[in-house]
Amino acid sequence: MVTQDFTAKTKELIDNLKGVCASYGLGNDGNEFKIITQVFLYKFMNDKFGYEVKQLESKLANAESLPAGQGGWEQEIATYSDKQYEMLLLRMNPDSAKLKREHYLSNLYNKQDKEEFAKFFDDTLRDIAIFNSEIFSVKTGTGEKIKLFDELSQFISSPSQRDSFCKAIINQLVNFSFEKIFNQKFDFFSTIFEYLIKDYNKDGGGKYAEYYTPHAVAKIMACILVDKPVSNVTGYDPSSGSGTLLMSLAHAIGEDRCTIYSQDISQKSSSMLRLNLILNNLVHSIQNIIQGNTMLTPYHKTGDKLMAFDYIVSNPPFKLDFSDYVADLDTKQNSDRFFAGFPNVPKKDKDKMAIYPLFIQHIIFSLSKKGRAAIVVPTGFITAQSGIEKKIRERLVEQKMLRGVVSMPSNIFATTGTNVSILFLDKANTKGDIVLMDASKLGTTVKEGKNQKTLLSPGEEQLIIETFNKHEAKEDFTVVVSYEQIKEKNYSFSAGQYFDVKIEYTDITPKEFEVKMEGFKQNLDVLFAESKTLETEIKQQLKNLRYEQ
Repeated sequence: MVTQDFTAKTKELIDNLKGVCASYGLGNDGNEFKIITQVFLYKFMNDKFGYEVKQLESKLANAESLPAGQGGWEQEIATYSDKQYEMLLLRMNPDSAKLKREHYLSNLYNKQDKEEFAKFFDDTLRDIAIFNSEIFSVKTGTGEKIKLFDELSQFISSPSQRDSFCKAIINQLVNFSFEKIFNQKFDFFSTIFEYLIKDYNKDGGGKYAEYYTPHAVAKIMACILVDKPVSNVTGYDPSSGSGTLLMSLAHAIGEDRCTIYSQDISQKSSSMLRLNLILNNLVHSIQNIIQGNTMLTPYHKTGDKLMAFDYIVSNPPFKLDFSDYVADLDTKQNSDRFFAGFPNVPKKDKDKMAIYPLFIQHIIFSLSKKGRAAIVVPTGFITAQSGIEKKIRERLVEQKMLRGVVSMPSNIFATTGTNVSILFLDKANTKGDIVLMDASKLGTTVKEGKNQKTLLSPGEEQLIIETFNKHEAKEDFTVVVSYEQIKEKNYSFSAGQYFDVKIEYTDITPKEFEVKMEGFKQNLDVLFAESKTLETEIKQQLKNLRYEQ
């Protein structure tokens, strides 16, 4: 009940911040996303700092919990000398944001009458970003750091309104505290994160990796990949988007037992992922978030070779115009990574170039010796009779690294009508026992805006996960096949092509047989009579036709 109440209050805070933006002309503005997410993050970091200070300082453990600017832990540590304060910061968790005294929300709250308050507000956030640059900066593919906070007041076009805008933002934050929920885990924060970004993570016509992977899909992928306890492992997503798949994977493994790596061409998505990592206690992995083109310039390397990962998850863009750099990919250096080749560049409709096969090839190349992967693919991939897609399937079978396929219900993604399947790879699955599942009949269809969407119930999610992980064969649902059987079916990964064809037989008596045959005869007599009548009528109509000049 406490969690539900706090979720409602957190959503109310987000709505109030959006209300402030709307009041100052930024409703649905492209910069509203930066303001909402960065202000939310500043408040979260401020409260987390106070929470950890209390854990370290026993005399503060019972400090009165008052809204910022009205007392509490800030007043208690105000008596610390500079050296004592420096020692306090050194004792804090290395993954925590470190704040100077002037960074506190209470300090901003108490100085709202300061001249040029907007500048003071921006300077404070900028200094927090610089002070915490080493652990909170996202890097580009060329090594440049993307700062944690922007100068938010500059998004208000009228300079005369900037001070009042920043004050309005601060006054929304002071009567709210995250402190009671820092012990919550992924399920709680995933709900908050999804609500926070829901207006800013639109598909936009299927653009690069920015659409949202449903939680049901993410959970199924993670729980099938991680079917036993592991530790000290790496997880990777080469098209990470806002990080839904990586968060589910990390949660299945244990946030403290894995290190996350990612790359995505979108700066907005990289910012969302950073926020997601902070909320989900994965700050130690922020240094591994890269904003850049994975296909052209993959960043993560060991020496001069691409890094190999234990677990890879991906919902890559299916179609994208990459004609400008496909020639740069088609080099001897990339011949092993893109073993199946590249699509031809069309003369028109270049935005429909299939890029997902490149991601599949990159993932195969990036798996460690016992690595596992789960990849969302268009269902057409699993049965394509030629081309790059079939070459990839042949490689997966020949190298014995296919674990299985789950064909999902249609409209599992509200933003695309493309039917999707999940391809599971496992380099240790050399003996076979490949699970092919047709889950297309599961789910309930609901209306989401103008689109139809299929939702899986928790029970259906568990049915998919348990049946797959137990390698169970269920009639018209799953088959368990060998590599040789897949070769015999022309490398098809579709479960339906392996289901037994059922012919129903019914025992009847000779008398019942005669009755059935007599019924068939009578029906045929009626049909033949109607046919004769129709034939006569057509001939008569033809006789009545006359040629007229």
